[in-house]
Amino acid sequence: MIGAADDPSARPRVDARPGGADMIVTTKYEDLAASGGRMRTFVAAPAGDAKHPGVVFFSDIFQLTGPMLRACVRLAGYGFVVAAPEIYHRLEPPGSPIPFDDAGRTRGLADAEKTAVAEFDADGRTALDALARHPSVAAGRIGAAGFCIGGHLAFRAALQPDVKATVCFYGTGIHNGRLGSDADAGSLQRAGEIRGELLLVWGTRDPHAPEDARLSIARALREQRVSFSERFYPAEHAFMRDEGPRFDPEAADSAFAEAVAFYRRAL
Repeated sequence: MIGAADDPSARPRVDARPGGADMIVTTKYEDLAASGGRMRTFVAAPAGDAKHPGVVFFSDIFQLTGPMLRACVRLAGYGFVVAAPEIYHRLEPPGSPIPFDDAGRTRGLADAEKTAVAEFDADGRTALDALARHPSVAAGRIGAAGFCIGGHLAFRAALQPDVKATVCFYGTGIHNGRLGSDADAGSLQRAGEIRGELLLVWGTRDPHAPEDARLSIARALREQRVSFSERFYPAEHAFMRDEGPRFDPEAADSAFAEAVAFYRRAL
């Protein structure tokens, strides 16, 4: 016979999510007025009237693909309003995810090389301003995130004084300044302007961010007194993209959980 103390129905309820509320996510696309034309942006937000922190989420070179949209919805499900802009809106028609193949990789890299750092920065500012105006975003609680080139764009967004917390998932070009059509974006040299916190997520088998590059970034951040932390996984580049041979589910889940915990603390 099961006693009352052993009966699951008699146990007090423990809510895993802060506040205990169900987190239903709504999604939509918005076309933001940006320099160079309209910038289509995917927005995922918790349903209801509550206020939440907001995160601008920058994609990799393939823009708003299925994996990117799923990452946005997943993060929104943890209580964040997430806005992901099309980073190549000057060059690609609205609603143009780039295929994960050799031709798509060439196309995505070419689009990056045709976009000036000043244009990337202006688009980031537009996305941040739009997110701050979202009716479900709590005032003063804005963050950024990004994969690959988007990790570098998130790093650039962190230079803005209103960005409180930023996660760079295997950001490319931060160590050597390579971004867009500019020979050197000077991102790392400006790191002292960052007033919020950084979380850097790396795959230790990533050829685009080898150990010496990661060490140089950490050294520069320490020298400029930036508040940052790092997480390392025995994984390849793009290990969080849930399509393709490099996807590492365990590392991806761990890195995502680290990001959620970081945002909940810093935002």
